[in-house]
Amino acid sequence: MTWRIAGKTKQKQNRNPVTQFYKAACRMNRLQKNHTLSSEFVILGFGDLAELQIFFFGLFLIMHLVTLAGHTTIVLLTLIDSCLQTPMYFFLRNLSTVEICYTLVIVPNMLANFLSRNQRMPFLGCALQMHFFVALGGAECFLLAVMAYDRFVAICKPLHYILLITRTLCLQMLALACIGSFALSLTLTTLIFLLPFCQSHEINHFFCDIPAVLFLACSDTRANEIAVFLVCTLILLIPFLLILLSYGFIIAAVLRIRSAAGRSKAFSTCAGHLLVSLPHYGCAVFIYIRPESCYAPDQDKIVSLIYTNVTPMLYPMIYSLRNKEVKGALGRLLHSHSP
Repeated sequence: MTWRIAGKTKQKQNRNPVTQFYKAACRMNRLQKNHTLSSEFVILGFGDLAELQIFFFGLFLIMHLVTLAGHTTIVLLTLIDSCLQTPMYFFLRNLSTVEICYTLVIVPNMLANFLSRNQRMPFLGCALQMHFFVALGGAECFLLAVMAYDRFVAICKPLHYILLITRTLCLQMLALACIGSFALSLTLTTLIFLLPFCQSHEINHFFCDIPAVLFLACSDTRANEIAVFLVCTLILLIPFLLILLSYGFIIAAVLRIRSAAGRSKAFSTCAGHLLVSLPHYGCAVFIYIRPESCYAPDQDKIVSLIYTNVTPMLYPMIYSLRNKEVKGALGRLLHSHSP
């Protein structure tokens, strides 16, 4: 009887509001600790190739420096040289500015990852990296489409070029490209990072890419995949189709030019743009416009290296080596500073 009374007394004591509040506080404290511990991601990078980390670090560091030097040169040339003050070089200057920011969002963290086995990135840092990556990549896609339209007007409607491609229109198209890409990126990034990540926080990639982060979500991601598809349709497919349409008209117009020199000049001007556009859009479409079931981390990392490191480095080379005006401006700049 005494034991039962003691048991009842013990139960009553456990129902004490102060005791329950204390236990609830302890549980909240544990949840906050767990949340704190899980509020960061681990970027795995190329950890499975540990013996080649230093080699990759040196290789991609050189590529990064060449990329920055090339795009910075284009920006300076198109600002300084009076012969490069046309709409085409206005867009080229802004494209190079976007490329500089684009590579700075990804490559420095990737290089740091080569020197450490597992690079930790805060939750907010990962979200910001994804946001700027998608926004700057989208701005690049829109600018490539705008540049295709500029070439279409220049070749197919040369007499109306000055009237159609005004400075005001150039500024409006640039603003629309940047605002549109940043708005779409903010919407998509918010939708992705509202998902619960209650399982692994190890991102099998060298940056916070969309498929790699979506793969870690522990809830149904079909709605998010639809959002990714819609955003990528607006950022990738529509600009790419506009580029193909523009160059279809351009090729038809060039073939009607009687002068061989005129055809050669027109093709030379447009070939560089096509060489820039095709790898960029091809790799991006391969990565982002597909179902999550086709996610292949190792394959994605290799393809991502192309459009985050290789193509940005090739852009200045393509534009400078195939463009006599840019080479002439560079020659004048070097000559003016030579002793």
